[in-house]
Amino acid sequence: MLLAIDVGNTSIVYGIYQGEELIQNFRIATVKTRSSDEYGMIFQNTLSNAGIGLNEIENVIISSVVPNLMHTLPSMIIKYFGKRPIVVNGDLDYDLKVEYDNPSAVGADRIVNAVAALEVYGGPCIIIDIGTAMTFCVVDKDRTYRGGLIFPGIGIAAEALFERTSKLPRIEIKKIDKVVQTNTVSSMQSGLYHGYNVLIDGIIERIIDEVGFEEKSTKIISTGGFSSLLTHESKYDIIIDKYLTLDGLRMIYDMNRDKIFGN
Repeated sequence: MLLAIDVGNTSIVYGIYQGEELIQNFRIATVKTRSSDEYGMIFQNTLSNAGIGLNEIENVIISSVVPNLMHTLPSMIIKYFGKRPIVVNGDLDYDLKVEYDNPSAVGADRIVNAVAALEVYGGPCIIIDIGTAMTFCVVDKDRTYRGGLIFPGIGIAAEALFERTSKLPRIEIKKIDKVVQTNTVSSMQSGLYHGYNVLIDGIIERIIDEVGFEEKSTKIISTGGFSSLLTHESKYDIIIDKYLTLDGLRMIYDMNRDKIFGN
């Protein structure tokens, strides 16, 4: 079995693969101050509750955008699983050309998503990861990562309204049918929901126009915690793939295991 771990700013998502099949997946809060032992007990308990023993895990691969945990989690894996994890970095093979001013500065999650999107859906493609931050990544049919854009996610926007204004409350982020609302809470929810829906469609339109992709042949994939909420009503045919990043980690493991383990 392979343990794939995706460390995000808000959540750590991890899954267990039996061959190419994702048989279990879990989501826990990202807490930068947790020790390796605390994470070890959490992983041990969640896997145990799913009927999986630590000794059944043959290898581990980690992708992280949280530098503070890039010592904690590998140390936890070594101590509790007895394995040295593969960490997604510039030393691995991805079969992907990166056209970025500094290729090593591209977030690990963005590379992982690009690899998965190409393997599953083909190029050209636009990948929208809707998490703490919202990212758009552009990959052409020649497996070239063309770049993208990053801006605050809907959760950050909602929290900023609460933190930076005197009278606006903290709200639940949810679908709102009508744009025009008649109370403060639903007006905030409408602004976030409809605002981000329009934003996503507008960015897609500009990307397609700017890079010269044909709309009909361009695959658009969304992933991340708010992907279902914010892209299911798009005017574009967006594929919602909740497990894109985990699947990408499994694919990168398959691409590199012979080189790393020599078998």
